[in-house]
Amino acid sequence: MTYEPVSTRTPRNAFVPSPVFVGIVAVFAVSGWMTWTGFGNVRVDVFLFIVSGWLVSLCLHEYAHALLGFFSGDRSVADRGYLRLNPLKYTSPLLSIVLPVVVVILGGIGLPGGAVWVDHRHINSRLKDSLISAAGPLTNVVLALIAAFPFLIGVVDLPIIEVAGGFALDPDAHAEFWAALAALAFLQVTATILNLLPIPGLDGGGIIAPWMSPAYQRAWNLFAPYGFILLFLLLWQTRVGDYFYDLVFWITDKLGVDQVLIQVGLELMRFWSGN
Repeated sequence: MTYEPVSTRTPRNAFVPSPVFVGIVAVFAVSGWMTWTGFGNVRVDVFLFIVSGWLVSLCLHEYAHALLGFFSGDRSVADRGYLRLNPLKYTSPLLSIVLPVVVVILGGIGLPGGAVWVDHRHINSRLKDSLISAAGPLTNVVLALIAAFPFLIGVVDLPIIEVAGGFALDPDAHAEFWAALAALAFLQVTATILNLLPIPGLDGGGIIAPWMSPAYQRAWNLFAPYGFILLFLLLWQTRVGDYFYDLVFWITDKLGVDQVLIQVGLELMRFWSGN
């Protein structure tokens, strides 16, 4: 078996954000302003804000893996373009971007994506190996805290008013924006927990795999392609799914993010589903 050599020279633009990522960030910023001001169809605004925000977080998650891999010894991540935050450079854009976005839209859950490829032959430490896998979920932790910060410090009063037979959004409190931000915080929490599950193929599995014996690592890696299937079975076919959501809402509650506001944000995102 032959291996492609690792470049010792880092491309000059290796750390320059790609136009694709800059475009996603621009959509996120503009749609956030549109959601805040109620410009046009606010449900479409919320959709764009949540989806583009989720895409930004996916790019940052994978960037964290690649960045730590680069500084741990694998210079090839720079040659592959992983340090430019371009989701089109990932090993499988379908699994890394399309599938997680579809699951967010239809299922309202931050599904982990398959991603950048780090050549672990050039990582000379089990601890570094584990930290490379942990870098992604830790990024989601930081993003969850950022999204939840206004709620955590009490800046946001619950912008929902009770009406006969239910509740309505307060038109004077930028309610759609706060609901969308609550949904983004929720997605980051779900992504953190899912990525930390010790399942082959997920970051949690990657964290513990370096500490296994070579024989166990080989067996573990054989099951890695089926990690997503196992994850789906656990979440939607067993009681693990109930425990998962209980944990997620316990964490979001501790962060000051109201469960009703999260549900409103996810419902607004599905602008095609009705009024």
